[in-house]
Order: sequence, then C-alpha cells, then structure tokens
Amino acid sequence: MSGGSDKSGGVRRGAKSVGQTLERALDPLTSAIKKASGQKTATEPAAVAVATPGKPGLAVSPLAVPFPRMKPIAGVEVAVARAGFYKHDRPDLVVFRFAKGATAAGVFTRHQIGSPPVDWCKRHLDGTGGDEVRALVVNAGCANAFTGRPGADAARRTASEVAKRFDCRQKDVLLASTGVIGVVLDDRKITARLPEISQGLKPGGWDEAARAIMTTDTFPKGAYAEAEIEGVKVRIAGIAKGSGMIAPDMATMLGFVFTDAALSPGVLRSLLSLHVRSTFNSVTVDGDTSTNDTCLLIATGQSAAPRIGRVGDRRLADFSAKLEKVLLSLAHQLVRDGEGATKFVKVQVSGAASPASARRIAKSIAESPLVKTAIAGEDANWGRIVMAVGKTDEPVSRDRLAIKFGPHQAAIDGAPAPNYDEGKMGAYMKRPELEISVDVGVGRGQAAVWTCDLTKGYIEINGDYRS
Repeated sequence: MSGGSDKSGGVRRGAKSVGQTLERALDPLTSAIKKASGQKTATEPAAVAVATPGKPGLAVSPLAVPFPRMKPIAGVEVAVARAGFYKHDRPDLVVFRFAKGATAAGVFTRHQIGSPPVDWCKRHLDGTGGDEVRALVVNAGCANAFTGRPGADAARRTASEVAKRFDCRQKDVLLASTGVIGVVLDDRKITARLPEISQGLKPGGWDEAARAIMTTDTFPKGAYAEAEIEGVKVRIAGIAKGSGMIAPDMATMLGFVFTDAALSPGVLRSLLSLHVRSTFNSVTVDGDTSTNDTCLLIATGQSAAPRIGRVGDRRLADFSAKLEKVLLSLAHQLVRDGEGATKFVKVQVSGAASPASARRIAKSIAESPLVKTAIAGEDANWGRIVMAVGKTDEPVSRDRLAIKFGPHQAAIDGAPAPNYDEGKMGAYMKRPELEISVDVGVGRGQAAVWTCDLTKGYIEINGDYRS
C-alpha cells in the first residue's frame, strides 16, 4: 500500500543513473529550498508527541505537524508489536479489537491489481453488510500484493488465527497491509505475536499505532474531533499512513477512523463515500495509485448517543461535518509528508464547466512534474500552469484564463498580467505553504486539490526503496 509504501518490487533498471541525472538538473534548486516555518493549519490540534521516522536515515518532513492529543474511543482496544517485517528494530504490526456490535464500512483502491488484504475486506464487508466487525490487523513492511494464491492463503490464515484468539468469526476480522509489492506475507510472524498482542491490548495508544504502520512516512499521522448527536457528545479518532505512491482513487494510503457513535453500516458507507471525494481523493503527491489503498470507518456504538440508521437524519449534521474535518486533516498530512516535499500547495480551480472538470484540471496541475519542480525552485512559472490546464482536454477559455499565486496576479484574460511584479512573486514563492488559483472562464464549477513540490529527495527515497 502506499502512502509512502507499496513500491513495485525492485529498483528500476537504470534508477541510479536517472537519479544522478535528475540530481544534477535539480542541483541549482537546492539552495532555493527552504525549511518550513512551522506554521500550523487551522484544523491542527494541540501537540504532544515528537515525530519519529519509520525508515532509518529519513529526515522528518519540514512540513510535519505534531501528533494531536487523542482520547480513547470506547469499544476500541489497540496493541502494537514487532513482527519482523523490517530488518531494523521497529514496531510493524498493530491489532485493533472492537466491542461486540461494532459496524464498519470501507473504501478501497480501484487499482486493477488489488492485494489479498483488499480483496478480503471487500468480500467480507459485502458479505456481512458491515454489521459485525471484531478486529483489524495491520502490518507494515510487506504489502502482500501481486502474490497470487499464496498471498490470499496467508491473509486467510492471519484472519483465522486472530479470530480464534478473539473468539469471533474469520469474516469479522479485517486486514490491511503496506510495504513492498511482490513478497508473500509470512503470516507466522503475525501469529507468533498474538499472545503478546492479546496481553497488550488497551484503550488509546493512537500514536504508537500510527508509528507502527509507517513505511517511508517521516511522522505519524492522526486527527481527532468531537461531535454531538442529539445533544450527546461522541468521539472521532483517525490515523493514517502515506508518503509516496499518492494519487488517490480512492486514496493512496491506509486510513482508519473510529467512533463511539452508533451508526448503521449504510450510514457509514454513505458518509465515507461522500467525504472521501473532498479529502483523500483530493490530494496527490506523485500521480501513482497503490494496490493496497484502504480506508475503514468503524463505529462501536458505545456512546450514549441514539443509533442513527438513515443518512438523511438531521441529527447527523454535526457528526458528518466533524468526520470530514478528521478525514481532511489526515489527507493534508499525507501531502505534508510527501517524499522529499518542502512545499504544501493548494491548487484551486474555478470557472470550470463542472466540479468534475475543475477537479481534473486541478489534478493535472498538481501532478505535473514541471509545475512541481518549478515550485521546488520557488519559481512562479505560470507558463507551466497554462500547459497543465490545456493538456486536459477539458473545456477552457484561452482568452479568459487567469492565474494567481496567492494574492499575486500572474496572468489575466489569457495574457500576462500588466501589473506582474517579479519581486513580490518571488518573495511569495519562498513560503512553505502556497496557493495557486486558476480561473478557466467557462462556467461555475470549482474544486481544490492539495499537492507538494518535487525535489531530488523523492528520487533518493525511491531509488533504493526496497533496501
């Protein structure tokens, strides 16, 4: 999976020479890349923990945000362990146990070569309707993707052993894996740790769980919110991992969100599908989609709030808004931890023929290597924006096209802005957080996509991913 994982099995032939070539090309940009100022997003919670890289030798992203204070979710117990999927000493296994009656929903990769853990979750959530989920097992270091029948058997055995340990059905156990593609999961490493896991289960422990699922992530990712359902407070806690292979469809990452609200599986499915569009499906790091993308939403029903069985219920309004906030925070953190990233960038497109058209144009800009390297070099090269807009085949008006970097106009009415100021533009581009606004002049559709720059750090991380 990604979010900083699941690179296909093997260093590409010639990767070293390509990396050296790109490094020489990007060397003039190095001095222009500045460390982030530590600015926090409006939704960032108070911090408690110090970030720790998941892979030795990786510097923590300059765009990193501290892990938030997150309260336990009633009906969720967590334990982490070292199963040994990595050569170095680090936790790489996390198991969640849920109270009886917990409900679940998920969205998964649309990659045509999905992994056995993805297949397992989709099949059993479809089969049970999401009415009962008792455990979730997540490992890092091995994606168990493109592994054929042996990989599927390993997934089944993992679920079977956990089900025996927790006295539940196989189909009540969900699975997720992240790491290198093309290696069959050694499920014995997981089952050997189950006695330790069983003894270590406890409420909370979110930061430990977030660290255990990291691959090339440089900081653990978490988000927390509280909402009200008919005057009763409920909690929402989420963790995610992701750093590279990020071009959501649904979302290139692993993400797990838990609540003590009592919500039917149908409500969970509707809310998750709705909010994934504007969160995980609206971020991109490198344009690549993973085989293992998984986002699960699990409700334990352990709060005193009334059970909600219909997505149109007005009592859901605050919960829905807070859920979107949690998902968006996690999605932004994926971009902030983009492999080698030094800039966090919002691409806002307006004046499009439809919201879908606006989103396609925004993604074209956000995923363009030429745009992303210019941003790394702190160059407001609006000509590259024009290129990325025009190549989409989406309806645009050449004579109405307008482009801004932050508050500074670069182009208007299809031509360079008469008041263009290189000095002011250059000063703006030195910021760690940027906004590019584009009006394509044909309608009222709009959309936002978040991305990061492309530096030689990305080449260095991915040139030796398996080692």
